[in-house]
Amino acid sequence: MTRYTVRRAMALVPVLLGISLVLFLVMRVVPGDVALVIGGDAATEDDLRQIRAQLGLNDPVWLQYVRFLGGVVRGDLGTSLVSRRPVAEEVGARVGATLELALAGIAIAIAVGVTAGVTAGIRPNTLGDDLVTGMALFGVSMPPYWLGMMLVLVFSLMLGWLPTSGRGGLAHLILPAVTLGLYSSALIARMTRSSLVEVLGEDFLRTARAKGLPESRVILLHALKNSMIPTVAVTGLQFGNMLGRSVIAESIFAWPGLGQLMLYAITTRDIPLLQGAVFFTATSFVLINLLVDISYGFLDPRIRYR
Repeated sequence: MTRYTVRRAMALVPVLLGISLVLFLVMRVVPGDVALVIGGDAATEDDLRQIRAQLGLNDPVWLQYVRFLGGVVRGDLGTSLVSRRPVAEEVGARVGATLELALAGIAIAIAVGVTAGVTAGIRPNTLGDDLVTGMALFGVSMPPYWLGMMLVLVFSLMLGWLPTSGRGGLAHLILPAVTLGLYSSALIARMTRSSLVEVLGEDFLRTARAKGLPESRVILLHALKNSMIPTVAVTGLQFGNMLGRSVIAESIFAWPGLGQLMLYAITTRDIPLLQGAVFFTATSFVLINLLVDISYGFLDPRIRYR
């Protein structure tokens, strides 16, 4: 298992290098002059030239990238152009809020998705299966931003049960978490249902039934475990995607996380801040996928030796 984990971890190195390179180049073609953001409208051409020289913007692009990569290795993502604070501090101050929202969202997605998928999978081609499949299709087709606005309209403005924005107690967390979680729950339900239906037709389950095992034991201990690998894969991807989709939920509900920080960086043209926040989010997504890959080895030991 250790060799498998090391192999998967080493495969991340070129992926992270590719992410850093693409992100660096994209940030360099974004409209806007970094020197003008720092100097302001009152800055003269001499002031702007001096700022560019201080920031190393006149250096070759490859040298700027090497400098950026060296900073990333040291944990230095640069300095915000607006707040003048280290980007790592700005990102670190918002990570907790985004992680809280993503964990709540994935918890809702797993609870709803796995329950619905198992309910449909153990009784395929029935009314319950058709209802779950239809609701999952509706959930996948529903844009998260529309769902978020409808939740605010119904539960905040019309019924007055929940707050419309901000981060506080559990009441503030419910609507943004549901906005993130329902879309993912639809995907998890569809995958759980499909993989469970496939596994239920395997020979080893017929053997387990022939031995007289109760149907609940056959499903919970044998069928469900062997059908979990695709579900775990989808769940891991959805958790990573929630870090990106949080931009939508955080903007609708004024949730003070990384999504709002990225929107602020775009509005103020704070390139180092935007670059650092996006790189952190992309790296987190890659690391989550590593954990998912490692979990495969526990669910199916055969994967470790491939």
